[in-house]
Amino acid sequence: MKKNYGFFAMLRRARYIRRWSLMRSANEESVSEHAYETAVIAHALALIGKKIYGKDLDPEKIAVAALFHDAGEVITGDMPTPVKYRDPELRKRYGRIEEESLKRLLSMLPEELRENYRPLLYMEEEESENYRYVKAADKLSAYIKCLEETAGGNREFTAAEKQTLEAIHSMNMPEAEYYLENFANAYHLNLDELTGQKD
Repeated sequence: MKKNYGFFAMLRRARYIRRWSLMRSANEESVSEHAYETAVIAHALALIGKKIYGKDLDPEKIAVAALFHDAGEVITGDMPTPVKYRDPELRKRYGRIEEESLKRLLSMLPEELRENYRPLLYMEEEESENYRYVKAADKLSAYIKCLEETAGGNREFTAAEKQTLEAIHSMNMPEAEYYLENFANAYHLNLDELTGQKD
């Protein structure tokens, strides 16, 4: 008898969850879009760590975990950072809700597949050193969003841009600094400048 496991159908709903919900955005961003960008950046950071700083890292594994880093939000929604971290007790309670949402998601898979997805959903707990790359990529993705908004004249993101950049620097992560120095400025370029087709 066929079963209807809802894991992948639930993950697809990430495209309906809007990020930055307390702020006016010129371009709305979904959790799905953010997960993709975070995975691309996490892969780059891990590759920079491996090739430039000689670290023993698995960029592909870290990238896949980054794809799932906000998976629980398909159940909880996206809690805005100023609310989430305002009070330690609230953060603790929300952490329990996040934990329950991940358990619920895993239960939507056949038992044979759960152990393969568990490390992706729980990398923060089980492989904290690898998860630093996901966390840094998450911050860089947020910073890039702020750059995009402020470049378009949206002052709503001015403070967030400054705070997010400070948070990245405070991670003391050479790979993140390398990314900022070598790639961040390109996000200010228009299409002709990016492709080198300057008239």
